[in-house]
Amino acid sequence: MAKSNKKDAAGKNPTQENKENKKFRFTRRHKVLLGVLFFLFSVALLLSFVSYFLYGDFDQSELTAFGNREEKVYNWLGKFGALLADLFLYRGFGVASFIFIRFFFLTGAHLVLDLPLKKLKKVLFWDLFLTTIVSIAFGFFNAYLPELGGVIGFEMNLYMQDYLGKTGTGLVLVFGLFMFLIFKVKISPDTIKNFFEKKPGEESAEEALHDGTGTQRVPIAPDDAAVATGNNFTVRENEEDDDELEKIELKTVPEPPVPSQFEINREALKPTIEHASEINLEPQVKKVFPDVSPAVPVGKTLHEIIETDDESFVIETFEEENIAEENLAAKLIQDFGEFDPTLELSNYQLPGIELLKEYAAGGITINQAELEENKNRIVETLRNYKIDIAQIKATVGPTVTLYEIVPEAGIRISKIKSLEDDIALSLSALGIRIIAPIPGKGTIGIEVPNKTATMVPMKSVIASPKFQSAEMELPIALGKTISNETFVVDLAKMPHLLMAGATGQGKSVGLNAVLTSLLYKKHPAEVKFVLVDPKKVELTLFNKIERHYLAKLPDSGDAIITDNTKVINTLNSLCVEMDNRYSLLKEAAVRNIKEYNEKFRQRRLNPENGHRFLPYIVLVVDEFADLIMTAGKEVETPIARLAQLARAIGIHLIIATQRPSVNVITGIIKANFPARIAFRVTSKIDSRTILDSQGADQLIGRGDMLYTQGNDLVRVQCAFVDTPEVEKITEFIGAQKAYPEAYLLPEYYGEESGINLDIDVSERDSMFREAAEVIVTAQQGSASLLQRKLKLGYNRAGRLIDQLEAAGIVGPFEGSKARNVLIPDLVSLEQFFKNEENNF
Repeated sequence: MAKSNKKDAAGKNPTQENKENKKFRFTRRHKVLLGVLFFLFSVALLLSFVSYFLYGDFDQSELTAFGNREEKVYNWLGKFGALLADLFLYRGFGVASFIFIRFFFLTGAHLVLDLPLKKLKKVLFWDLFLTTIVSIAFGFFNAYLPELGGVIGFEMNLYMQDYLGKTGTGLVLVFGLFMFLIFKVKISPDTIKNFFEKKPGEESAEEALHDGTGTQRVPIAPDDAAVATGNNFTVRENEEDDDELEKIELKTVPEPPVPSQFEINREALKPTIEHASEINLEPQVKKVFPDVSPAVPVGKTLHEIIETDDESFVIETFEEENIAEENLAAKLIQDFGEFDPTLELSNYQLPGIELLKEYAAGGITINQAELEENKNRIVETLRNYKIDIAQIKATVGPTVTLYEIVPEAGIRISKIKSLEDDIALSLSALGIRIIAPIPGKGTIGIEVPNKTATMVPMKSVIASPKFQSAEMELPIALGKTISNETFVVDLAKMPHLLMAGATGQGKSVGLNAVLTSLLYKKHPAEVKFVLVDPKKVELTLFNKIERHYLAKLPDSGDAIITDNTKVINTLNSLCVEMDNRYSLLKEAAVRNIKEYNEKFRQRRLNPENGHRFLPYIVLVVDEFADLIMTAGKEVETPIARLAQLARAIGIHLIIATQRPSVNVITGIIKANFPARIAFRVTSKIDSRTILDSQGADQLIGRGDMLYTQGNDLVRVQCAFVDTPEVEKITEFIGAQKAYPEAYLLPEYYGEESGINLDIDVSERDSMFREAAEVIVTAQQGSASLLQRKLKLGYNRAGRLIDQLEAAGIVGPFEGSKARNVLIPDLVSLEQFFKNEENNF
């Protein structure tokens, strides 16, 4: 019984302790012992490494004679230390091996102090990482001192140099060093910035009340200390502990504490000998916090303060005012800056000038003999008709030369203008154009084509300072005037452009010049193109920039529209986009797209309310006459709507046609297209149709054009941009990062497109069968046919057509054409109705 009840000093049964020892073999003692071993091994490594740099040259020859006891080494740890140093420093990682000392030391410390060993995994990883980086870096200097990088560092350095070179190896090492500093040392740019922005010696008033450990500096009077420690006073132990706890709490609060209830009512209380320690509080509060108003202590709410404190202590609270939207926008701009629409493609680069070809080495070549000869012939021809000239001046342009003459007093201008053909005959010129008078000048102009025309390359126009510094919304560089000045106009101010001319006179080149100008000036986020090309070959090169600059309908194939039936939906979709944009402008209380986008950039419009940045949309139609022939009113109506209303919301139209007749360029279109470009035409009637004046029939072709914006005519030689140049530009843009898809226009559902048709058999019209028989018999699906045959009104005939389409008897709406009939004869129609009756 005595043996069984015998216990050791710890109160455990010896048999139970033996079982526990067998169960837990790695005890606390083992950890301490192993930790001490690691600690001593780190010290041994340090001693051997340091002595190796002092006596390594002497001990190198003795390493092979390790077993010979007579051989003497100078390493502080003897032959074992010399062998360790040679293994780590010379054959290992070189100087970087000193990092292993740190690891073994930390391992021993963790084991001895019984700290968690989980952190050692991360320590080991970063120590090995830094050891490798340092060893490879010192491998560059192994030729001078092999101990710097060691054999491992030197070989790894050579291996990396074989593939990366010295510069590449250095860059990899720098990257590894930055990785160590960022992830291990936790150094960030903000840390460096805050370090340099902090001024030394700067100390706030609040920091002056605290010492370096975060405790408050509270002066204690010597008398108070004497009172608290005197022998004549009796202090209760539990109250003293409470007081000390109170002092500790006051010291740890970061803000100045609120005086306690005792301090507030201290005049009504008399300190006793038993509470002598509280005497220290009165001078402390007065000296440290003379002007600090009571604040809410940590951990208490406002209601708790009111309930616990004196009734005379009243705290008034006021509700904060709502922040105005303008102030919120200003704060957003201060925090994030203005909205940048180009942020998604922030790395996008505009095309370079080098992509364009330089066709002419120099400028305009002036033939002095030709100018003198033409001047003499003009003067001689006018004198033959008794017209004397007081003055004549010549201005040489790339294609034509302008001769300005000042006639003598009493000469009628109409008389000079009637001699246009006679002057052309005397000069043997291709076409003479007389401007009588020149607007803004008291002269008469005679434009004579040059014998040798000079080409105007697109490169010279794009590189001109007038275009590069143009502060316009949509700048377009058309070419050069007679005075050899770059002619730049703003499409946003036009606001729409009508181009016309005979076949082969430069319309397609002019369209390419317009598009190229916008590509060189505007970011993909700022402008989108809707390209309509019925000829299918002129604008196909711009397919490569579909996800950058082009806009299209959802679920459509190519962004460049070549099918005339799709043009109607696209134009109507642009009308829907126009209406949607006007709704946004109305909600934003602005008048045009420029004010709207500026307000959106200033973050004064909330995207959650549907607001978005609105890019400009440019509709380009290469052959408008073909659309009018195939679609007629279905095309003219949305074109007229867009031309009348779309200026303010950033939708601009560029329409080109080679047949400038009145049935193509109608009065509605001409009224809304004040800006017009006329290339050479074949008759004066076509010139009047385009420009409302003569002159286009006297142009010489090859890009020679007249431009007007509702006032004067300006003769311009259009800049030439060839197909390979456009291809280079589109390839350069297409190779860059793009949006996920093209800019999507809103979906359009026509009134007669077959959408939301009534397919309920029970709700069909009572004359449905008769209407079907009429349609199948005539093989023509139109509402007018039902009106005539069945004597119906238009609305009822239209509903019958919709029901026939839903039933599958006629095809969908195809513009002005009649619908296709899908059932060939009455026998098939009867079988169709029988199948319907069996199904229902």
